[in-house]
Amino acid sequence: MKLVLRHVFVLAVCAFALFPILFVVSAAINPIGTLSSTDLLPNGFGLGNFADLFGSDIYPFGRWFFNSVFIALVASFASLLLSMFAAYAFSRMRFAGRRAGLLALLLIQMFPQFLAIVTIFMIFTRVTELYPAFGFDTVWGLLLLYLGGALGVNTWLMKGFLDTVPKELDEAATMDGATHAQIFWRVIMPLVTPILAVTALLAFIGTMSEFLMASVFLRDPESKTLAVGMFGMIAGDNRNANFGMFAAGTLLTAIPTVGVFLWLQKYIVSGLTAGAVKG
Repeated sequence: MKLVLRHVFVLAVCAFALFPILFVVSAAINPIGTLSSTDLLPNGFGLGNFADLFGSDIYPFGRWFFNSVFIALVASFASLLLSMFAAYAFSRMRFAGRRAGLLALLLIQMFPQFLAIVTIFMIFTRVTELYPAFGFDTVWGLLLLYLGGALGVNTWLMKGFLDTVPKELDEAATMDGATHAQIFWRVIMPLVTPILAVTALLAFIGTMSEFLMASVFLRDPESKTLAVGMFGMIAGDNRNANFGMFAAGTLLTAIPTVGVFLWLQKYIVSGLTAGAVKG
């Protein structure tokens, strides 16, 4: 009886998780492409919504897709690098203000970045006047905005992982004549691959799905990201008419995230397996 209940519970959880996915797939391949005509099982099959999505003159989905992937890749890589540098310094070095710096990073992360939106808006208004390439409606400006919050939770995660790496490895490398840079790149980095992969994946997903800051910062249709642009597709009276294109765009939006996860999972698994063997 217990086994039957377990199977029923697992099936119920799977059905609950798959229902929204099936609904989106049904809406994406539904030839009518409206919210009112969408059911769990589509009335027909067609790729018209995908064709309308890429052929629309009002919604440049291809440009949004490129902007989101480019910003997510660059921002996650830069955030990962900065966080790793900071975590290495906090974990391996002793200097004045170390404890205060760690506490400051923790306290700052308790307040969402959106609380500073007025100040950020005023700063970038001036930046737009002086350096238009890094101002509003630019990819590089949004990257600078995201990198402003690069240090924080990621630094704490990496520091905790680095603390588990024996310091005797650093001392042995130092006795062999290695510099701090050589110890960091050749000794530490190969040992912390799992946390690097996890942090990179979380940073990529967070940047791809970020909406609040991007909606204030990006106003030109060509400069928008997927989150901002696709929200405009179903805002107001467009929700019913454009739901088919929105569902098709949602499926395409998942491709980069799934691809990054499939690419990084081997590093996570290999790191965990290596740790188990060493233990």
